[in-house]
Amino acid sequence: MATDGATLSAGPRGTARFVYAPPAAEPAEDKYKYKYFIAIAVTLAAVLELIDTSIVNVAIPHMMGNLGATLDEISWVSTGYIIANVIVIPMSGWLSAYFGRKRYLTGSILLFVAASFLCGASRSLEALVLWRVVQGVGGGALLSTAQTTLFESFPPEEIGIGQAMFGVGVMVGPTIGPTLGGWIVDNYNWPWIFYINVPLGILAAIMVATYVHDAAHQERAEKIDFLGFILLATGVGSLQWMLEKGERYDWFDSRFITGLAVVSAVSFIWLLWHELTTDEPIINFRVLKSRQLTAGVLIASLLGLALFGSIFVLPVFLQNLHGLTANQTGLVILPGALASAFTMMWVGKNANRLDARATVTVGAALFFASMWLLARMTLASGPDETFWPLILRGVGLGLIFVPLTNATMADLRLKDLAQGTGMFNLTRQLGGSLGIAIMATLLTRFTSQKKALLAEHVTTMDPLSLGRLGQITQGLIARGVNPLLAKQEALGMLDRQIGAQASVLAFSRIYILSGVILLGSLPLLFLFKTGKGRGAGGFAH
Repeated sequence: MATDGATLSAGPRGTARFVYAPPAAEPAEDKYKYKYFIAIAVTLAAVLELIDTSIVNVAIPHMMGNLGATLDEISWVSTGYIIANVIVIPMSGWLSAYFGRKRYLTGSILLFVAASFLCGASRSLEALVLWRVVQGVGGGALLSTAQTTLFESFPPEEIGIGQAMFGVGVMVGPTIGPTLGGWIVDNYNWPWIFYINVPLGILAAIMVATYVHDAAHQERAEKIDFLGFILLATGVGSLQWMLEKGERYDWFDSRFITGLAVVSAVSFIWLLWHELTTDEPIINFRVLKSRQLTAGVLIASLLGLALFGSIFVLPVFLQNLHGLTANQTGLVILPGALASAFTMMWVGKNANRLDARATVTVGAALFFASMWLLARMTLASGPDETFWPLILRGVGLGLIFVPLTNATMADLRLKDLAQGTGMFNLTRQLGGSLGIAIMATLLTRFTSQKKALLAEHVTTMDPLSLGRLGQITQGLIARGVNPLLAKQEALGMLDRQIGAQASVLAFSRIYILSGVILLGSLPLLFLFKTGKGRGAGGFAH
């Protein structure tokens, strides 16, 4: 007789005893039976997490009025979430092993859902910031752990399909965030941008609890690396805080920002030394001995820098210079996101035949072409002229994301996948934060430089300038403006036109810079031993 793997056998002197025998191995076809349910569940959770990084931005004015907060105070609603998120992402591999993948992923989704409800129910700024931090802690698991789960939930020859499903969510999520947020705020109220997470999050948690299982190779740490956790939280938190607030405090002219930079640098150096000398590190930097992983992680950081930097400046361009609303901007950007989604699905289906070194190169070239076309836009250009550049960008990113992820993890052992995906997602996230910070700073400085340069040619001795000023003045007088005031208003309008033209030139430089950064990452592909993913000619199976 057998009960749950226990068999009855004869003991000494005829006594009976139970001996544990592991159950028979699950047939291969049953092992992957629920792969699509798992993909839907973890992708849904990841999309919710990513949407919440951008959905709050359009609701900021409503929150300020409702909670009586200043712009500097309300910014912590975004900053607190992102800092908590980036601290948890690199720890997710260790946490998944410590608590068990199913328990950790399900618990993280439920924590995210509960915090979302409490964010919506908050009636003070302090409460909202607190629950946003908790929400960020829960959301930190929903990228790396989800991605690792997908690597093991699909048969080797279909890994690309699972990663493509995940990639579609990663690309589309941030895009629809502002559009969805704008629609909710316009039709309901800002708490509903958080309440919408509750039913969808509960659905994802139920699916994860039902279909996701712990990894057979999982190794639980015997002790908690408290020092590693403190150093990680201090280093990543200080760095993210510095990137979020640097432009506002004029970077290193501020002692506060300089202090954050020093704390972050010291913490990271100490963390690296500690993690390499402890037996049970919270982040296993030893996996970076994989040349494939190291190269992929570096490319991911530059991809994040170029991508997030360009994503940041485009809405600013469309809204500030063309007067589009958040909803309209989202609709302009959406076709590019859909192009990315369709490209990823094609790439996932054909992953076994594609070489990441080729697809990433083609994708980077298309991305640069997209940035070059956007850089040619002028004040007279309409939103329709962004259609094909954004389609090109979407196709380029679709060719990059899935092959790069799969090839980066190609030679990692199964037990190291969680650490590898954690580092990959962390560097992409930090690269994105760095990209936004750099592009915001450069946009301000480039605009000032170009405005000063243009203003040099607008003088009382320049016939063209005098002619333009006269035209504006006469137009105002024709509309009934007092002649004495008309000239002053005309000077103000001319100054604003110079500022707008300077902004267009600054945006052009930012677009070109974004494209050059991604092209600059291509030499790292020479470090790849293979361009194939796991199970498709890569080393690990």
